[in-house]
Amino acid sequence: MAALQEAPRRVPSYRKNHVAGRKRQSRLSMYADNFNVLDSKSKENYYANYSVQGGKHPRSYMHQVRHPADSSLYSFIAVDACLKPGPKRPFNFVGALDQLEIDRLNGLMNQSRQSQADYIVWFGHYPTSCIVAPNAGGVRAVIGKYEESMTYLCGHFHTLGGTVPNMYSLQQAGFLELELADWKDNRMYRLGVIDHGQFSFLDVGHRDWPVALVTNPKNLQFAMPRKENVQSIIDSTHIRALAFSIVDIKSVKVRINDESWVECRNVKGPLYVAEWNSSEYKTGIHHIQLQVVDSDGREKIVTQPFSLDGSRLTFGILPRIILMSEVSRIFQIMFATLFVMLVLPLCGLRIYHNTYHLIHGRSISQPRIRIKLFRWWLRSHWILSTVDRLFFPLVLYAIYLLVGPWTIGEIIDNHTGVIFAWGTFVGSSFLPGSFTYAYGFFQLLSFHLPLTLIVAHRVSRRLQLIEKPPRKFRNVLSKVWEHVPFILLVSMQISMIYFFWLAYGTVATVLCPLRTWSLLLAITLWYQVYKMPTECLRSAATVWCAHGCLVSEEKDENRRSIHGDSK
Repeated sequence: MAALQEAPRRVPSYRKNHVAGRKRQSRLSMYADNFNVLDSKSKENYYANYSVQGGKHPRSYMHQVRHPADSSLYSFIAVDACLKPGPKRPFNFVGALDQLEIDRLNGLMNQSRQSQADYIVWFGHYPTSCIVAPNAGGVRAVIGKYEESMTYLCGHFHTLGGTVPNMYSLQQAGFLELELADWKDNRMYRLGVIDHGQFSFLDVGHRDWPVALVTNPKNLQFAMPRKENVQSIIDSTHIRALAFSIVDIKSVKVRINDESWVECRNVKGPLYVAEWNSSEYKTGIHHIQLQVVDSDGREKIVTQPFSLDGSRLTFGILPRIILMSEVSRIFQIMFATLFVMLVLPLCGLRIYHNTYHLIHGRSISQPRIRIKLFRWWLRSHWILSTVDRLFFPLVLYAIYLLVGPWTIGEIIDNHTGVIFAWGTFVGSSFLPGSFTYAYGFFQLLSFHLPLTLIVAHRVSRRLQLIEKPPRKFRNVLSKVWEHVPFILLVSMQISMIYFFWLAYGTVATVLCPLRTWSLLLAITLWYQVYKMPTECLRSAATVWCAHGCLVSEEKDENRRSIHGDSK
């Protein structure tokens, strides 16, 4: 009798969440990227002009749903981290919250507390790892400091092109962060349920029927020990599940581990229950299976782990890295690391070479390195570091990318801006650097690094040919072949310039040291490698030529010696 009384008593929770779900679908709007949008009043601001909530709330807002049966209150807080203004692709990949928006989120949270909301669901376009904020801990600190916060729902990364299909993680602040595959390409939507303080969800493909979700006992993978009380599962007398379909549900069955299937009875709407004795599963990790069959004969079987003793399961390493890290910090580290790797070795070799000559006044013995790859790298970069007309352009260009403007042009249509590695200026607005570091890293990795390697190799090869001229005549094919790496590099850079032109137009492309001018740099360096005077290699020859000098200098010295002896 107690068990029969318990099931109806728990029905309102599902009715409440079902109603809340319908209201969210019809009344709540989720922010997306704001490409090429100047401000909230711009005609390109589709969110403000076409969404349900956009006209009411230009930025972050809160929507509340109260259940009529038990008067419990749910708050849904939208986090708007879109850049203000929003530049064209790709420089708005990372979102940002200024202090004004942080204060607004805290204000919305205080309103939720004053209204005595039981639970808060946060949602936004950008994941927390992809939001720059001025406060310590960023947006995670804002969400996590309130015990009512259950989860943060987001998109943007989605599945990273299918490489991470289940991008979920439990943040250190105790709340779940759940990415969802996009609707445009993957046609995915999410069913979310809060059952007596236990949050459960299911990501479902469009037209994938029937839909089945076990809400009690909850999926152990998504347990939130700091937000949920497992005692509510232990004290329950019924397994509870939701089953949906576009036709009638024919049967719903459930079983735990390898036990027999138990028929579930329908309480109301999509809610199905079956009696259970939780004391039989007090220790260890168990698995519950739910089978749903609709009247069209379609079957869905879902399996999920659960535990009543506090056991835990961990998320995959990739979702944890992506969602729990700070993307902007990673981009900065990547850019800085590659910058140091490109500049520091060349500068170090040049300083050592010049200092040794200055102090000792004689040539340096060739380093003895057995590993051919290391010897090739050291020889080629050492020689490169001694040639002023090659060394300075390469090093100064890398330094310029760190401090100088990358381009000047229409960052937003009809609005001129300037992009630096550390930020972007558009009119009177400043956007902090974030994805710009990733863009700069890609430029250094895909262009500057191979250019340095190619130039270093060719200048080393030229010194080698001066020291030991080839005895055989080189055919046309071999001469063309040595230019292939450079041609491929230039071709790739031209394609990058083309895509940049498509995004930002002619002015930004012409006034673009990052892309267009780097192509001119590469052509100039390639010309210098082949046409610069032989004397430019004299300093390198003191180390890397057998006689400590160029062949022409050795011949001149021999002539002077013979002439002196004849006298």
